[in-house]
Amino acid sequence: MPERRFSFILKNMEVRFTPETERKLAELAAQSGRGATEVVQDVVEGYFDELAQTRDMLSSRYDDLKSGRVRPVPGDKVAAHFRERSAAARRSHPGS
Repeated sequence: MPERRFSFILKNMEVRFTPETERKLAELAAQSGRGATEVVQDVVEGYFDELAQTRDMLSSRYDDLKSGRVRPVPGDKVAAHFRERSAAARRSHPGS
């Protein structure tokens, strides 16, 4: 039997949700006292805002690398740094 999917029509656009997503949407709408359409619109707009901020940050960091303002750290040095931090934490909290 095919899984039931929830459909939502937003200004001539149909969006399909899994039952789990539908449940979360209904809960959020009930908690906020707003309609599901408004909640979906806010979520999508928030996603686009966050995506734009992330793209701006990544572009800025890429520009910093290209210009030489910052130097990349090799992956093996990053891994070694975190291994040492982990070992230090284990030494300071034995048995945890």
